[in-house]
Amino acid sequence: MRRQRLKHPLAALVFAALLTAPWVGVVLLGGPDAFGFSSLLTVAVSGLSVLGASFMLAWGAETAEKDVPRAFAIAVLAVLAVAPEYAVDALYAFGAGDGGATAKACEQFSKAQIENGVTPVAAACHDANLAVANMTGANRILIGLGWSGIALFTVYRAASYTDPAVNKKDGFLANTVSLDRDLGLEIVFLLGATLFAFLVPLNGGIGIADTIILLGLYIAYIIIIIRGDVEEHEEQVGVPAYLQELPFAFRSLSSISLFLYSGLIIYTAVHPFAHGLELIGKDLGAPPFFMIQWVAPLASESPELIVVAYLVNKARSTAGFNALISSKLNQWTLLIGTLAIVYSIALGQVGTLPFDDKQAAEIWITAAQSLFAIAIITNFEISVREAVLLLVLFVSQVAAESAIILTMSGPEAEALSMDILYGYTALYVVIALVMFWRRRDDLARTFQRTANRARESMGGDAPVAEHSD
Repeated sequence: MRRQRLKHPLAALVFAALLTAPWVGVVLLGGPDAFGFSSLLTVAVSGLSVLGASFMLAWGAETAEKDVPRAFAIAVLAVLAVAPEYAVDALYAFGAGDGGATAKACEQFSKAQIENGVTPVAAACHDANLAVANMTGANRILIGLGWSGIALFTVYRAASYTDPAVNKKDGFLANTVSLDRDLGLEIVFLLGATLFAFLVPLNGGIGIADTIILLGLYIAYIIIIIRGDVEEHEEQVGVPAYLQELPFAFRSLSSISLFLYSGLIIYTAVHPFAHGLELIGKDLGAPPFFMIQWVAPLASESPELIVVAYLVNKARSTAGFNALISSKLNQWTLLIGTLAIVYSIALGQVGTLPFDDKQAAEIWITAAQSLFAIAIITNFEISVREAVLLLVLFVSQVAAESAIILTMSGPEAEALSMDILYGYTALYVVIALVMFWRRRDDLARTFQRTANRARESMGGDAPVAEHSD
């Protein structure tokens, strides 16, 4: 019986490797051009390889948790969690800096000239916009599809299997999923990063000051976790659990091999994948940023969402939601904060990654959605009603904007698209503020717990007495 159980993780690992195998063959034999691949086939083969590599990267990181020091594990795993999204973002941020895209340089071009890349500088300005588009898309997919979808799946699974995290209540769609109250630390830091994100477009780009603040928030979060009294990681399942049972030498070799192989796959596949999406977008009459914003993140987010769904399927919904919320904090700080660093390195000097008014509106709606999501989990529960509302708002906004982009063109389409973004931003903010007001006591207790935890981690005085829930 045990032998059959252990075969499953190996089968999953082999399946992930098989997803990358076609791309390995293509690269070794000369690349997509040598085979005359179309844009669609290039995206399909390279995208599947990124999907498989993302699984392997996550498994390697989780396996390594058993052997590396906690401080190192937390810092490294945080970076690995956003590595696939970061690869696409870094590609475009580097292209923007390398091509000399600055706010002043981009002002001389019209929107059409930038989208068509009429000069190398115009193409670099386009890359800058695409870097922001991918970042905002990844963040909104994680919440709009990830948080809502996993909450609904958790409640659905609880109808057949007992899940202590699911609370059945009277009323229409009133059942809730309880969250770990230790996530109060993540909620507070995520709220801080979200409030700051509203200010980023006001500076005309993502600069080093933004990097200092966002990375500073994340470093402070890491310090509190490292120095605080934090529970050990839960026992792994699936591939990491199997690999952690191996002797140290084989376990270490497995982790290193997974890191190196998956990193090489992502490095070689990300440019053809992203460029292929741009070409497909042009063929379909959709702006390249739309493909980079919504299609590209699906390949990088899918492994995480599938793994979380697997945990929920094993009645480990608490561990699944912990991963989702921590991932959002990583993306909202590390992913945004490092864009200016990559851009400045490529530019050859400290600079600010520029973006147009459309991408500024995308950042605002992303921050507003994040604010709404935080308001939902302030009481450490997410109900079916709230999950449905989160999903409906996300899907309806993307669908409305997609319809405009694919059926209209010109200034009228651009203006209507911006109106939709601003309208949904206002709706998210209004709902969030109402929820924060109604749950102000929960929010106050969360801040109090976080302050006590920070004080204890720094060796301060005894914590302030907390109000009972």
